[in-house]
Amino acid sequence: MSNLPFGFSGSDDDPDRDKNAGGGGGPTGPGGIPFGFGAEGFDPASLGQMLTQFGQMLSGMGSSMGTGGQSGPVNYEVAKKLALQQIGSVTPVSSTTATAIADSAHLAELWLDGATTLPAGATRTVAWTPVEWLENTLDTWKRLCDPVAEQVSGMWVSGLPEEAKQMAGPMLGMIGQMGGLAFGSQVGQALGQLASEVLTSTDIGLPLGPNGVAALLPSAIEKFSDGLEQPDREILVFLAAREAAHQRLYVHVPWLRQQLLSTVEEYARGIKMDFSAIEEAAQSLDPNSLSDPSKIEELLQQGTFEPQTTPEQKQALERLETLLALIEGWVETVVAEALGDRLPGVGALSETLRRRRATGGPAEQTFATLVGLELRPRKVREAAQLWRQVTDAAGMEGRDGVWAHPDLLPDSSDLDSPAGFVDRVVGGGTSSFDDPIAQLEALQAREREEREAGRDAGEEQGDTDNPNK
Repeated sequence: MSNLPFGFSGSDDDPDRDKNAGGGGGPTGPGGIPFGFGAEGFDPASLGQMLTQFGQMLSGMGSSMGTGGQSGPVNYEVAKKLALQQIGSVTPVSSTTATAIADSAHLAELWLDGATTLPAGATRTVAWTPVEWLENTLDTWKRLCDPVAEQVSGMWVSGLPEEAKQMAGPMLGMIGQMGGLAFGSQVGQALGQLASEVLTSTDIGLPLGPNGVAALLPSAIEKFSDGLEQPDREILVFLAAREAAHQRLYVHVPWLRQQLLSTVEEYARGIKMDFSAIEEAAQSLDPNSLSDPSKIEELLQQGTFEPQTTPEQKQALERLETLLALIEGWVETVVAEALGDRLPGVGALSETLRRRRATGGPAEQTFATLVGLELRPRKVREAAQLWRQVTDAAGMEGRDGVWAHPDLLPDSSDLDSPAGFVDRVVGGGTSSFDDPIAQLEALQAREREEREAGRDAGEEQGDTDNPNK
């Protein structure tokens, strides 16, 4: 699987890319002209040839893949078909397994009550097959993938000269269809793999499923348990506790879900592209060979659509990575506190999940493919260490109170040096954690005072400049 979003080949990996970028920093080809059209103006024949090839390509793919389901930047009809093909046949969850999962979740919830102030968030716990996971999480994946694909698709059109746009007219829609099929192909392959390997609905760290529904996937859990020394029952309770802890956080921290999705959208807005690769691909397209979806994937992996990493993207990705690490670190800390004295193998199981993440598990691969983010195990480990220190210094109430507002959360520098953050949340070394709401109100009051002082200073300066006022 590609490790960059939608088959992108990042400019950071190509030392020669900056040499070919246009002077204006925008999505340009050689010499700074979009799509590589010459400095004397664009060649209508080249544009017609390119769009004709795209049209033939779409015609060839339409019969086998279907294009009627596309209403956005990603063809999710294609994505779902490819994902289902990759999943293959599945065995329904037996009633015995469903009961075991429900019992494990009930026990985990009881134990979690003593480890966090956040009440239970899941209204029900279910056992999903890979197909059910796909069907129940696809809407959230649309929110994650559409901003990136929409930004890229828009650049294809915005990169054309005005004369070319007027000449192309309705044919520009064919480019959008081609992009939708290409993106749909990659989304489908990524989700097809993830559906067969993900352990819970929040295994990737995001609330992918319906609000308040905790879900475990017994077929993947069975594979995960192979070779582990812990009894299957303990593994099931451990994973149920992690899922329940995630649900508590997402249900009772109402801003968290939107914050994550907004950060992905912010990342997408920073995408910039070099269109010279698109022109080269268009000139060498073989419409007949592209009727096979695997050819689309091959085209993408060749780096046909190559974004340039921008400072805005890097900042957005750092914020998203930090927030996901804080979520994972909090869950790890709470689960260890709830289960540590009851299940001796919790520490080993947590380390197994860390190794799974470090070796590029399905969650990390899918995020890298569709969003361009790599979840770093170092960040998660440091986040868990920070939450443990906050718990020791401020207690369970103080630790959970940090989630009251996004401005109270630690940032990436705090993960590198947690002592300063711990000192701040306990009021400079006192033994009790300040009320986070009161801390936030004090911060807002100071900001208001600073703004008012600034206005007063401005008025005084105006009176000095105008003594007749």
